[in-house]
This record gives sequence, structure tokens and C-alpha cells, in this order.
Amino acid sequence: MVIARTRSELDAAGAMGSVLVPTMGALHEGHAALFRLAREHAGPTGRVSVSIFVNPTQFNEAADFDRYPRTLDADCEICERLGVDVVFSPPPGVMYPEGEEVPVGPLPAVATEPGLEDARRPGHFAGVCQVVRRLFALARPRAAVFGEKDWQQLQVVRAMVRREGLGVEIVAGPTVREADGLAMSSRNRLLEPRCRAAVVSVPRALDAARGESDVARAEEAMRRGLAEAGLGLEYAVIRDAETLLGAAPGRAGRALIAARCGAVRVIDNAPWSPAGAANG
Repeated sequence: MVIARTRSELDAAGAMGSVLVPTMGALHEGHAALFRLAREHAGPTGRVSVSIFVNPTQFNEAADFDRYPRTLDADCEICERLGVDVVFSPPPGVMYPEGEEVPVGPLPAVATEPGLEDARRPGHFAGVCQVVRRLFALARPRAAVFGEKDWQQLQVVRAMVRREGLGVEIVAGPTVREADGLAMSSRNRLLEPRCRAAVVSVPRALDAARGESDVARAEEAMRRGLAEAGLGLEYAVIRDAETLLGAAPGRAGRALIAARCGAVRVIDNAPWSPAGAANG
């Protein structure tokens, strides 16, 4: 495994044409599942690259950026154990060189209109689009793997790549969960014990929504479960799975939740369709 920190080192490592998994580090089993999916997608002769970069432009709060776990040595050990070929861990000056404009580009509608992460984290998706475009320009992968846990981010990246013709295949990796159902996240390690016990209500609320026959009842079931657990609700909604606007008959739906406990924000999602119909 090669660890690259500059563009020239990345080129020399043979990252071009690889399957890229962009991360911000603090790796866990959810990331490991994405690496395994990337390896399957790359095939026996292909290469897998992983980027580890805590991107400052997608954080709304300086304290959240400072608090984000940084475990590079342990992350590299995980990558090597899982057969990653190249780890790209650039300093900020490589990603955002002084005096060089790194474009954001016009944001797709799914990054600005749903009133979900876009409303709660102004500027977040501009930062996501900026760093993803930059990673694609530097690494020049043929495909990139993103997890479904950050569902709106996945749709934003898909829409950006499609609109701009970036020529990178976007591969979605299913959400990996703890034994009690909580979606794995690098931020889970920041949860206080009281909150860790409470946030299991998030996947349970998604399960409750699946048993309801229409949007209003499904949303109410989610809100009720989160309130009973004492979580701070940001949203609990049913939306069109692709546009994240209102759910429409005949189109795949998605149940999406964002809630807070203490200083930690938890997001999760799951397929949804009216009770008795096949989930999209």
C-alpha cells in the first residue's frame, strides 16, 4: 500500500482509473464495507484508492470541525489490512492551494431545494461538491463509492456527476449498522452513554414508518418515537428517494431522520413505500 500526500505522489502511486472511496477518516466497519465493495467493483486486476481528508469547507461550525476525530495511523492500518492500494491523505494546501481557485460549480437542485441537510447546514453541500470535484480531478478515478447513510449527499454527488458529465461511476454502499441497529458513524464515538442509549430510537423510528400506510402517519410515527426518546428533532420526513422533494405515487420513497442528543447530530434513512407495497 502506498500513502500519497501530494499530486505527484498520487500520480506515481497509480491512482488514475482506480475505484475511489472518499472519506474523512476515523474509519470503522461501515467504511470497511465500502472498501470491500470498491474491491469487488475494481475486480481482481483493478486498484482501490481511499482518500482521508477532513474537509473544512463542508463544516458549518468551527467547533464541529475541530472535534471531528482524526486517527490517521489507525486508519492506514485498516486500509492496509483490507487490501487498499493507495491512501491519499493530502494536507489542506494540496486540496486548496493558495492562489488557485477550486471551483464549486452550480449546485444541483437536490442540494438546495429539499429543506433537509441543505437547510440545517448552509453551505455544506457547496463544500461537498467542491471537495468531491477536487478529489476527482486529482485522483482521476473511474468509479467512486459513497455510503447510503448520507442519503442526500449521495443524491447530490450523483446529480453533480450526471449534470457536469464528469465520467465517474457512482457506486452506492448500503448502510452498515451496529448490533442494536444504529447506523455506524465516525461521530458515534462522541456520544455520551445517555445519548448512545437514546439514539437507538432513530433506526426504530424508521422501522415504525415502514409499517404505516401513508406519508402523514409514517412521519407521525417517526416523530413520536424520537420524542419519546428525548431526542431533539430536526426532521423526520418521507420524500421522493431521488429528488428528496414530496413523495409521489409510483416512485421510490425514502424515510429520512435528523436528530440531536447533546452535542452530537445523528442522521439516518431507509427505503419507504406504503404498507403492503414493495419498498423502493
